[in-house]
Amino acid sequence: MTSVPTIATPFESPSTDSSRLQLRPSGPITGHVDGAWWPRSRDLAAELPALLEAIGPQMRPVGRISYNPADWDPAPRRVVVGAESVRLGWYRLMPAGTVDVISGLRRLTLIVVPAGTAADIADGLLSRAGNADNVADVATLLEPSVASA
Repeated sequence: MTSVPTIATPFESPSTDSSRLQLRPSGPITGHVDGAWWPRSRDLAAELPALLEAIGPQMRPVGRISYNPADWDPAPRRVVVGAESVRLGWYRLMPAGTVDVISGLRRLTLIVVPAGTAADIADGLLSRAGNADNVADVATLLEPSVASA
């Protein structure tokens, strides 16, 4: 892995479109994912402030974001978002189309809806992944969006 410098990203006031993140409601742990996220670009460092704002204080502080490098442009190893320093780690064996948000002992596994996906397809995927009854695996959830994109 190439060493990339840490960058500071200013944490802006709430301007996040909360419809770009859908989390499953609290309840029994079932299925493969905890929801879905629809970033605006493939620049993970630039997208993190909106994600951290959208997941809210229940997952703070976030210590690490794990991702598959095939899904994103090259990213630094650490990003400072407001007062939080978040480590970024890529893993080729991690399921494509997902990110893990890790905070202490909590982990959210999110489907990543590709940035260029049409709004109607993205909305459907966000809804399916965030459904309390969802037990589908990552490939099954992403299949309709890939076929339609």
